[in-house]
Amino acid sequence: MPHALAHAVEIVTTVLAVASIGYFFTAMVAARVFLFSRRRTIRALQHKPTALAPGVTLLKSLKGLDPGMYDAFRSHCQQNYAGEYELLFGVSTFTDPAVAAVEQLQQEFPERKIQLIECPLQLGTNGKVSTLVQLAAHARYDILLINDSDITVTPHYLERAVSGFAPKPATQDKPVGLVTALYRGRAHDTMLSRMESLGIATDFMAGVLLSKMVEGGLHYGLGSTLAVRREALETIGGLSVLVDQLADDYELGVRVDRAGFRVALSTEVVETSVPPYKWHGFVEHQLRWARTVRDARPGGYIGLLFTHGLPLALLNVIASGLSPISLWIFAMSLFLRLSLAMTVGAEVLGDHQVLASLWLLPLRDVIAMGLWIAGFASNTIVWRGNRFTLKNGKLERATD
Repeated sequence: MPHALAHAVEIVTTVLAVASIGYFFTAMVAARVFLFSRRRTIRALQHKPTALAPGVTLLKSLKGLDPGMYDAFRSHCQQNYAGEYELLFGVSTFTDPAVAAVEQLQQEFPERKIQLIECPLQLGTNGKVSTLVQLAAHARYDILLINDSDITVTPHYLERAVSGFAPKPATQDKPVGLVTALYRGRAHDTMLSRMESLGIATDFMAGVLLSKMVEGGLHYGLGSTLAVRREALETIGGLSVLVDQLADDYELGVRVDRAGFRVALSTEVVETSVPPYKWHGFVEHQLRWARTVRDARPGGYIGLLFTHGLPLALLNVIASGLSPISLWIFAMSLFLRLSLAMTVGAEVLGDHQVLASLWLLPLRDVIAMGLWIAGFASNTIVWRGNRFTLKNGKLERATD
């Protein structure tokens, strides 16, 4: 019986590891397709710049000071944008530590339209969205751009985000309602911070590009950038419909897509600051991501099994007793995993930390598979020190 069980495990892990090789290869194809499309779009804009430059209102919900936050703010004030834009920062109370950073920004960039607005109402369990709803009421322009407080951008950010709304060929009959963007992580000098940044560059963004290719476009949003037309936002009922949603960025894109608009992916890649995690904080953050994805895309979450090619190949080596075929599968998995990491991380995202962190990739992938399994174990997540239960995308205060 033990021999039969070992043989069964060997067969299963062989099939799964080979399927994962197929995933790595297909994800690299998706990355190459995106690179080709992005280069073509950038060349077209350089040859014939778009005259589209509508007014833009940037909305930022703040709570406390995050690493690198002020530099991120400054990057939004240094835009090469032909149109007008304003920055609205929202805090639940003027005693928040982030207030001082916004006031410093106003002093450094007096020529920019920068407002600090108190948003005291708690409209739902998602405090960030509650603040955004109150900020949106003060917006002057018809393009609202939402991103996280620690997002750093290039001087072409607004120009490239807005260009996503330009009219497309007649074959694409649906207007663009929302533009989102890929992102890379800027790690601090701790191993866990580097692991999370590596996961963003080599795993999460690869999955986004693959879903874009397989599903014929994006049908959800990414919190790194959510540029939405007021018309599309009003069609779905405004931001207030998201006040109890955990994955508010994802859900905003889903609802805009279902309302008859397209979700476009910008050529811009932005950067988010990854905290210098300790183990407890790292696990909490990773489990929040995992359970959010599981709740939003349950079928896709199960399919993430095939992204864990290295751990599956390692299990196959152990189950087969170091058979030559298992060693070949492991070597091929390692080669394709590293190739995918360099293609997406270095080429697509321009993440200069990927190469130096590649030695962490096998360990990161083993930990990631364990966290993926743990993602099935509960609906409880921890967000900014508060415990919530996740039910059908909505947050409920956890009862101990």
